[in-house]
Amino acid sequence: MSEAAPEFSRIVRLDAIGRARWPAHIEASEAERTALSRRFGFVDITSLEADYSLTPDRQGILATGEVRASLSQPCVATSEPVTEQVQEAFSIRFVPAENDLPARTDDEVEIDASELDVVPYTNGRIDIGEAVAETLALSVNPFPRSPNADTFLQEAGVLSEDQAGPFAALAALKNK
Repeated sequence: MSEAAPEFSRIVRLDAIGRARWPAHIEASEAERTALSRRFGFVDITSLEADYSLTPDRQGILATGEVRASLSQPCVATSEPVTEQVQEAFSIRFVPAENDLPARTDDEVEIDASELDVVPYTNGRIDIGEAVAETLALSVNPFPRSPNADTFLQEAGVLSEDQAGPFAALAALKNK
């Protein structure tokens, strides 16, 4: 069974990297932005684009660039759309997938900070579009709040940090 292609797939063949002009530019179509919105739970993505360069090195292919997007997410309290502008630099290393690597003889695997943004590739092809989409998903505010969120939560009886904290309990005792 074959996997479905990601919503924003932009395949780059490794043998074409030396012949390409850098930086390169990609932009998501309306249909791709709609599909990504559905996948990531956004209200909508009105724009998504990236500029990037690919550089071969001893460990794989280094992709560096910047993602830019305009989107709306539902507020965590009210579900109202909260708009957000994303401008995020990225640095991702594409490495051969495990089945493309020679077998390892040791059982221990150590990862340092420079290896955290590592994406495997197979068949001599990388998907820079999917890497950009994932970078976008990780760059947005994880808890978007509309201007009405505090009022909504207060009316629902949810206490604020100041009202629920330990010092609020002490202040209540002082008034008795």
